[in-house]
Amino acid sequence: MGQPPHPYAQPQAAPGAPGAPDQGPEFLAVDRHNSVVIDINGVAFEDHGIAIDFTWPEIRSVHYKASGNGKSLMVAVIHLDGSFYECTVEAKPRERLHHWFAHLAQVLGYYRPMG
Repeated sequence: MGQPPHPYAQPQAAPGAPGAPDQGPEFLAVDRHNSVVIDINGVAFEDHGIAIDFTWPEIRSVHYKASGNGKSLMVAVIHLDGSFYECTVEAKPRERLHHWFAHLAQVLGYYRPMG
């Protein structure tokens, strides 16, 4: 006979802590040359085949905006040492940019609730 279910939920480890499950919201924006991925590990850019990863502890802030022509998403990471990194992903169709903005705000709010 099996054991009765435990009456209390098991404590969950903080995101990114040793033993914590690798889960949480993810953001992905991709075009034919570039990509931006934001997940439990941090922020990753790929720009024409060159990749760079930033873990949450080394990120001071993450910013995003539409390009001047409104056709691309621009994401910037400010490193703790003040370095600035940016990646631009083309949104085709253009309406995709609105979806990316909404989802990006949600994911960044989860990982960086204070900015």
